[in-house]
Amino acid sequence: MLDGDWLAETGAEIRGVLKVMVDAGWLPGGTAVVGTDSMWEFVSVGGIGETVGDHPAAPDVRYDVASLTKVMATWPLMGRVVAEGLVGLDAPLGSYFSGGPFPGGQVTVRQILTHTSRLNPVTWLERYVGTEQDLAEAILAEPLDEEGYRYIDRGFILLGLLLERLLGDPLDRLAGELWSVAGMPSTTYGPLSRSPAVAPTERRIPGTAPTWGVVHDEAAALMGGVAGHAGVFTTAIDLGVFARDLLRVHDRSRGRRDAFSEYLRQSWRPQVPADEHFSRGLAWLVTDDGLVYHHGYTGVSLFLHPATGRYVGLLTNAVHHGRRRTGLFDLRAAVRASFAG
Repeated sequence: MLDGDWLAETGAEIRGVLKVMVDAGWLPGGTAVVGTDSMWEFVSVGGIGETVGDHPAAPDVRYDVASLTKVMATWPLMGRVVAEGLVGLDAPLGSYFSGGPFPGGQVTVRQILTHTSRLNPVTWLERYVGTEQDLAEAILAEPLDEEGYRYIDRGFILLGLLLERLLGDPLDRLAGELWSVAGMPSTTYGPLSRSPAVAPTERRIPGTAPTWGVVHDEAAALMGGVAGHAGVFTTAIDLGVFARDLLRVHDRSRGRRDAFSEYLRQSWRPQVPADEHFSRGLAWLVTDDGLVYHHGYTGVSLFLHPATGRYVGLLTNAVHHGRRRTGLFDLRAAVRASFAG
C-alpha cells in the first residue's frame, strides 16, 4: 500500500474508533498523528473534558503521557550515557550508588530496561515519606522478587535518579535539553497551568476538580512530578517529531557501529519474551513482524514500524471518566492492525 493511502486509511480508522468512544461517553476525546518519513496527518475527535467546556481535542493540546515518559525521556538519555561510556548496560547498579551492599545492587541497567530486574513490583512510595533514607537506596535495599519478566516502574525511577547523579542536573532539565535539540518545544515535565491547551486526566474524588496540569501517576507526584517512569506532557505534533526522528536515526544506523546506533538496534530487537504475542526490547515492546511500541496508562501510545518508516502517536485522556478506560484496548488494536496491511 502506498504511503498516502495508508495515511488516509489509518487516519479514517482511528477517527472512526475515537468517535464511537466519544459518542458512548467512554472518553472526552483524543488526537493522533499518523505519519511516514515525508508526510503526516492529524486526527482529532471530541474535546479535552466536560469540566472545561467545549474546548476541542487538537494536535497542539498537551496530554499527560504517563509511561511514555520511559521512552521519551529516560530511554534516550540512557542511550546517551551508554554511548559516552558513563554506564555499562550489564554493570550492576551497586557500582553507581553509594552505600550498601544492597540486594538490588546486583541489578543491571539492561535488566531494568527489559523489565527483568526482580525489583519490588509495587510502585507505591508512600512508605518512604517522612523517612531519612535516600529514595534510590530505599528501593535498592528491598529484597528482590522471583526471576522472570514483570513490568516494573521502580527500575525506571532508579534510572532517572542515576541519570541525575551521572550528569549532574535534574532529570527535567536533562530531558528538556534533549527535546529542545529535537525540535519538540511543547514537550515538558509539569506542572502546567490549567487551560484549554492541557487535557485534564482523572477526577479522583466526586465533586472536586480533576487532576489537571500535574502528573496523574501517584509515585511521580510524590517525587515532585519529575520521575524516570512518568511525568511528561506532550502534543501530537511533538510526538510525531519524536517518532519521525527515531525512525530516521534507525535508518541511518544501518551499517554503523557507533555506541548509540548499537543501543538503538538492541532496543528494537527482541530481548526477553513477554507473552505469546510480543517480546521486550530495551524499554520498547517488539512484535514478531517488527512493530515497536509503548503505551501509557492515561490512554496514550506510540507505534513505530522501522521497516516501512511508518508511525502512529495516539494521545487521549481515557482515565478522565475513570480507570476502566473502556474501549482503549480496541483503539490500540485498531492501530496495531493498520501496520499489517
